[in-house]
Amino acid sequence: GFWSRMMRRIVSVWLIDWPIAVWRRSVMRARRPASPPDPALDPQNPCALILRNSRGAAVIHALNPAARAAGLRRGQTQADARAMIPQLICKPADRDADARALTALAVWAERWSPSVSVDAGSDGLGGEGLEGLFLDLTGATHLFGGEAALLEQIRDRLVEAGARSRAAMAPTPGAAWALARWGEVGGGGCIADDETARGLLASLPVEALRLDDRTLTQARRFGLKRIGDLYPMPRAGLARRFRDGAGVGLVQRLDQALGFASEALTPARPPPKYRAWQTWMEPVGDIEGVEARLTELAADLSKPLVRDGQGAKALTLTGFRSDGATTCLSVRMGRPGRDAGIWLRLFREAGLGRLELGFGLDALMLTADAVEPMIARQGALESEAEAKQAESLAALIDRLSARLGEDRVLTPELVDSWIPERAERWRPALGRRPTTREDVSAHRAILLLDPPEPVEAIAELPDGAPARFTWRRLSRRVTRADGPERLSPEWWRPRPDDRQTRTRDYYRVEDDAGGRYWLFREGLYGREFSGAPEERAPSWWMHGVLP
Repeated sequence: GFWSRMMRRIVSVWLIDWPIAVWRRSVMRARRPASPPDPALDPQNPCALILRNSRGAAVIHALNPAARAAGLRRGQTQADARAMIPQLICKPADRDADARALTALAVWAERWSPSVSVDAGSDGLGGEGLEGLFLDLTGATHLFGGEAALLEQIRDRLVEAGARSRAAMAPTPGAAWALARWGEVGGGGCIADDETARGLLASLPVEALRLDDRTLTQARRFGLKRIGDLYPMPRAGLARRFRDGAGVGLVQRLDQALGFASEALTPARPPPKYRAWQTWMEPVGDIEGVEARLTELAADLSKPLVRDGQGAKALTLTGFRSDGATTCLSVRMGRPGRDAGIWLRLFREAGLGRLELGFGLDALMLTADAVEPMIARQGALESEAEAKQAESLAALIDRLSARLGEDRVLTPELVDSWIPERAERWRPALGRRPTTREDVSAHRAILLLDPPEPVEAIAELPDGAPARFTWRRLSRRVTRADGPERLSPEWWRPRPDDRQTRTRDYYRVEDDAGGRYWLFREGLYGREFSGAPEERAPSWWMHGVLP
């Protein structure tokens, strides 16, 4: 309500000539050391990025400062621009690359706020937007030395990353957006609160309300040049003056800027509910320094989890590099937990050396990506040894998965099928209860051959157990046998080799040397084989070894 609106602090960052900055960065990365100088990279030469509009005409999408100083503007056709400046250097624009780079910059800006949104609106100059960010810093400005110091820090860091920018802070996204582009920025940026925002916006042009070209044209026809010109006008009358509902959009933008209408911001990444982070004046350039600070972060993150009765199942360590890039390392656990010592061991197993530190990290963030309530378990009514064994096994699976990868630590999972080779499948062990011997029938083999191996057997027809069989060139005499256990074929699942699916009769046998085996006869005499020459006779197969 009123209190939350009063306390809201939104920072709008305008990235001046962002497409040009992205293009320059990509070209400089692709250049070889011995390459001749590129005239387009010289800031003294006018350069423009060109796009095709809906009518197929080549228009200017972005300009460098030299081209803008020569009188060119965005949205101007390439032919008109070349007529004004014949030496204009034109390069193709890539809006997808601009959007990807802006999303990456939004992630980098999470060093100041967990809620960073991409500004996808029009810039009021005929552009396509995607040249700014919104940072929700409500209640967090004191962590950076105050509002003015924060805006100055944002500007300086963006300059170091090669992006010119202007920033402003206001109670609403609309007011911050307008002040960042048209306000008088002194020092780090322009700052407005609930008492001063209305007065600061009054002198700005109507373009600062993020209006489309049609609404802006009609507003100028009515002599509405400044935002302050709209203040004394009744809202209903103002909306009726414009055609095709354009006045409704004008009134909505005005109310959003003044805080009378809400405006939602969609973060580039959902902000984590639980996170801990640290920033430093000097970059950290070695893994030992990262590990030392990770110990403090883990302790800080564990406290709110304990307070809320939650446990983390997935953690991500994000390092913010001084060159503008980010590096991440994630770990997952089978059971929710909040023991900082266990988290540290998992990150060591995952390999902190995988973090690409570049020229050093100036901020580090630890987030809980997945949390679950921690449920107290009653240990007095169950076997204490079994409980400890289960916890030790879960911890071992977590460590092996962090070191080797989740797709390399597997456990069998039971499947609804009575065919033995289809009765289980392998799945990542992380977060699953391993299959125990109690889950499997005692009549099944502990070692299953896949595929089954052929056996030559002597048995009494039609359903007698084998009296002797030869497997792997060794003949064995059967002393004891149990069976048959008949398994019908799953007729809805054809064989891979297109052979007819047939009934199996399984036998548990023991030879004179004490070995115990699991054999089956595929096919039934009299029902699936009548002795005809074109029929396939029943055959014997070795499927596994019994305990």
